[in-house]
Amino acid sequence: MNLPASPLRLRLDKSALVANWRWLKQQSGSAACGAAIKADGYGTDAAGALQYLADAGCRDFFVATWAEALALLPLAKGLSLSVLHGLREEDMPVARQAGIKPVLNTVQQIQRWKDAGGGPCDVMVDTGINRLGLSMDEALGQVLDGLQIRTLMSHLACADTDHPLNMLQLDRFSRLRPTISAERYSLANSAGICLGRDYAFDLTRPGLALYGGVPRDEARGHIRQVAFPEAEILQRKTVRAGEGIGYNATLMAPRDMELAILNIGYADGYLRNFSNKGAALATDGTVLPVAGRVSMDLLIIDVSMQPELKEGDWVTIDYVLEQASALSGLSQYELLTGLGERFERYWQ
Repeated sequence: MNLPASPLRLRLDKSALVANWRWLKQQSGSAACGAAIKADGYGTDAAGALQYLADAGCRDFFVATWAEALALLPLAKGLSLSVLHGLREEDMPVARQAGIKPVLNTVQQIQRWKDAGGGPCDVMVDTGINRLGLSMDEALGQVLDGLQIRTLMSHLACADTDHPLNMLQLDRFSRLRPTISAERYSLANSAGICLGRDYAFDLTRPGLALYGGVPRDEARGHIRQVAFPEAEILQRKTVRAGEGIGYNATLMAPRDMELAILNIGYADGYLRNFSNKGAALATDGTVLPVAGRVSMDLLIIDVSMQPELKEGDWVTIDYVLEQASALSGLSQYELLTGLGERFERYWQ
């Protein structure tokens, strides 16, 4: 039995995705430019992102877990997929799939990989974020001897701001390069790419900016929106002046109003932070303000200026990441990755 079409869609712009990657590649200089497609492509569609970016020339992809990696198999010839969260004992039965490499983060993971016969791998060194990765002392010891390291990498903690830790991490990572043998060296994420060519090394690993996020001022005007939430109108109704709208009547109708009820709410990732703040957009670009509190599955918008909108019509949620972040207080990462499974995702 075929399911009916979802009343909630996520339109994905493949030309914007590719354009963003090409700009980031250009900013990376002579370094290769990869793509982080973890968390289902930052809430978009990892399989689609991999396909369109690979068609554009991207060869290096990064996910968080082995489950994410296995969901993307089989890989096309020439593509590389790295699992950032390392190599647990329970991951070993699937850790030698063609084209997938573990990113080894601890001494124990390194020994586990060696005991299993070794082979191509990546290694993460913690240069200051105090998250995953070997310490500098561990990396500069002998623990890496005998490893076939494809990419030695680290991760910037504060690249989206002008923080002194950026230069400190760059200095620390630069000290590793002449000491640790690897085919390539990689430090910069989306924001790191914007810090300049010194941070690029041999491979950059953008994530947020691929999907429309603006990591730093330098990227503004170059990064295009990729994800466009769209919701169907379930009902249109008239509300009289003085009546309450939505839970707790946080908005009292200042006049007679025409409202539309949409099939989207905080269970879908459109959080209560947008209550009485967010907006939808009609097909002609008319702004349709959110009226009242965002519910779990429903959203109320003011369509008084759009008499032609009716039940069954679709509107686009105003979701330009940088502006939506400023409006809601949520990070651009949260806005993207929070988009739920009830969205029917499609590429255009």
